[in-house]
Amino acid sequence: MPELPEVETVMRGLQPSMEGVVIARADVNRPDLRWPFPDRMAERLSGRRVLSMRRRSKYILADLDSGETLLVHLGMSGRMTVSGDPLGQFVHSHPQLEKHDHVVFHMDNGARVTFNDPRRFGAMDLLETAKADSHKLLAVLGPEPLGNDFHESHLVSAFKGRRTPVKSALLDQGIIAGLGNIYVCEALFRAGISPRREAGKISTSRVTSLVPIIRQVLQDAIAAGGSSLKDFRQANGELGYFQHTFDVYGREGEPCRRAGCTGTVTRITQSGRSSFYCGKCQR
Repeated sequence: MPELPEVETVMRGLQPSMEGVVIARADVNRPDLRWPFPDRMAERLSGRRVLSMRRRSKYILADLDSGETLLVHLGMSGRMTVSGDPLGQFVHSHPQLEKHDHVVFHMDNGARVTFNDPRRFGAMDLLETAKADSHKLLAVLGPEPLGNDFHESHLVSAFKGRRTPVKSALLDQGIIAGLGNIYVCEALFRAGISPRREAGKISTSRVTSLVPIIRQVLQDAIAAGGSSLKDFRQANGELGYFQHTFDVYGREGEPCRRAGCTGTVTRITQSGRSSFYCGKCQR
C-alpha cells in the first residue's frame, strides 16, 4: 500500500493540473470502491473549482469552492494519472479508458485525471471542508511527521510506559499520522534501534533522536519520488525509485550497510507484517 511519501508524490503530481482549475465534468463509473461513493458524487464535483490540494496522513484532500472537500485514498492498487495536460508535463493525448478507470475528472484546462483501481481497495468521499478534521477517518490521526506538531516531547510522551514494540508504536496512526511499514523499518535502522525493543524502555535521548531521523527518511523518499513497490505509480505514470536505496527493507539475508557492521539483515514478523533489521547493530 502506498505510504506517506508515495501519496505526497501523487498529490504534488496532480497539483499542476487540478489546483485552481474547474472540474468541467466528473464521471463516476461504478457505485463504490472500498465503500459506496457519496450520493450524487459526479453532480457535486462537476463545475466545482479545486481551490487547493493537500495531504493528511495517506489521504489526498482537494478543497472545492462548494465548501466540500474530496477525500481520496489510493488503497493497495489505486493510481491517479494525468493526460492532456496543457503545461506539457504529462502525456498530451488522452489514452483510451481502461476497465478499472472508475472515476474520471475532465478538467477545464484540457487535462484528464483518471483514478484506476483494479482491486478496488481505494476510496473516495466528500466531506464538509470546515469540519474535515472531525471526519471519522481524520479525527483519529496523530500529528503529521513533517509538521510542527511532531516533535521530541510528543514522541517521548507517547512512548512513556508503552510495553508494545517500538515498531508497533511508530505504526500507531494516533501517535504519528501516515508512517508505514517500509519507512518505520528504515528509520529504526538509521537510529540503530531494534524493532523488537519495548517503546517505553528506550532511553529519552534515543527516542528524541528518532524525530529528525523519521523526518529525513520521509524527505529522502519524497525527493526520490516515492517507492515503486508493485502497483504504485506517480501521477505521470513513472515509477518511483526510492526502493533502490532501502537500507534494510526487502534485503533479508544481505549484508548490513552500516559502516563497520558485519551483520546481515534479518526478517521477522510483527503483528502480521514483515520487519527488516540488523540484529548486530540495532539494539
